Amino acid sequence: MPFHRPIPDAKPHGKATGLVSAIVEAEKLIQIALVLPCAAFIGWLAGAWLDSRLHQSWISLVGIVFGGASGLVYVVRLALTVGKGVDGGNNPTPGKGTGGTGA
Repeated sequence: MPFHRPIPDAKPHGKATGLVSAIVEAEKLIQIALVLPCAAFIGWLAGAWLDSRLHQSWISLVGIVFGGASGLVYVVRLALTVGKGVDGGNNPTPGKGTGGTGA
């Protein structure tokens, strides 16, 4: 059975260039700056709500810590993806090279 190659797109889907890519990168950096305080604030709100419902006084502190930790994890993951986009993909992926014998 013969193999038929698919018809190529007239406009290949690649990375956006120019102003659009600059706006996307700026949005990612703004998101990094806003996510951590927002996550801690939402954790505090949830903890304060639970404090009022359960008649405790320590749950809001746990909410702040949990919100801050989850925000920090998200910020680190986002920063790593932004960092990968900065070098333009010129660096080879570690472990995928055409190295020698490995001795």
